[in-house]
Amino acid sequence: MEFLAEYGVFLAKAITIVIAIIVVIGVLANLGNKNRKSSDGHIEIINLTEEIGEVKDGMLEELLSEEEYKALQKEKKKQEKAEHKALKKKLKAEKKQKHGSAKESESDVAVDEKVLQSSKDGSEEGVDEKLQASENKEKSVNKEASEDKEQADSDEDSKGRLFVIDFDGDVEASAVSNLREEITAIISAASPNDRVLVRLESPGGMVHSYGLAASQLTRIKAANLTLIIAVDQVAASGGYMMACVADEIIAAPFAVVGSIGVVAELPNFHRLLKHNKVDYEQHTAGEYKRTLTMFSENTDAARLKFKKELEETHDLFKHFIIDNRPSLDIEKVATGEHWYGTQALTLGLIDKIQTSDDFVVNAAAEEDVFEVAYHVKKPLAERLSFSVQSAIEKGFLSVWQKSIESRLFK
Repeated sequence: MEFLAEYGVFLAKAITIVIAIIVVIGVLANLGNKNRKSSDGHIEIINLTEEIGEVKDGMLEELLSEEEYKALQKEKKKQEKAEHKALKKKLKAEKKQKHGSAKESESDVAVDEKVLQSSKDGSEEGVDEKLQASENKEKSVNKEASEDKEQADSDEDSKGRLFVIDFDGDVEASAVSNLREEITAIISAASPNDRVLVRLESPGGMVHSYGLAASQLTRIKAANLTLIIAVDQVAASGGYMMACVADEIIAAPFAVVGSIGVVAELPNFHRLLKHNKVDYEQHTAGEYKRTLTMFSENTDAARLKFKKELEETHDLFKHFIIDNRPSLDIEKVATGEHWYGTQALTLGLIDKIQTSDDFVVNAAAEEDVFEVAYHVKKPLAERLSFSVQSAIEKGFLSVWQKSIESRLFK
């Protein structure tokens, strides 16, 4: 016992020293960056289709014989040449359509001028024939342009794009600041046949923060882009609030999904203060400006009001999910419980069992897949504080996940 006590004192001292060092470094970094303008963020784009192709080529080069690999590369170049030819044909068709429309307008003007001149000369002979010939020519041009446009559209639709973004949510949903920039960038460049995959990981957090994050995702759908949410580990509470916005939700078999509920908790130090003869005063204007507090003596009326506010928030949460997934039996799933992926599929919380890796690899065979990320270089002090906060939050999340897993694997 004495050894444990000494070890505890040593550990406390070590933690105190580490915290003191972090504080000192943070202060120095703040002083150094006080008059320095922070660098602007930037969008980084990675072509995942090319990366996957390079990995595949590397594997095949090792696994196949030299002759087989050369034949495969020859076939690949042939396919790339065909795709390039199809793209060139599409661009030519678009140019021809544009030129044909301009030529058609010039032809209409010329015909109108001839008809007008003929009328002025008092001669109507041949006017009907000229008009008929002009109409036939116009139909022919329109038909050809329409066929070229259909071919161009078909070529364009055959290979769309998939944009991939990541959202790693903490209690405050602080990643929403990057999410909004990534979504804005995608919307500005995307075509109607493009899709967006969000790889979402979040145990939930503050209601208003995750409400904003969900609203950012609705911008993708408002831009007429297909939105897919992939959950590999957890999308609970506020995380599921975001996920339910999607056109399709996919999840790994043991991903944690659901937890459609609201929770609030706080300690109360009133009795401790009273025991030590410490008075605490709080003054408010408005009957419900404060309900439960940490230092005042809480009343049953305050508890009742606080509980009512939680229920109202829960109702808003449920209505939001119903609006986005109307087929759900909301009363059955909005109990605050969580489920694993296979269970969530049965309940209708998700649409498909699949990992984000499988989805991306499959998509890369048919589409150009791009990972989009917004990066901002933060000051040293901010990076240190964020690292400490993330470590604490991940620690709590790890304990929570292990407590869940222990029920199954204990």
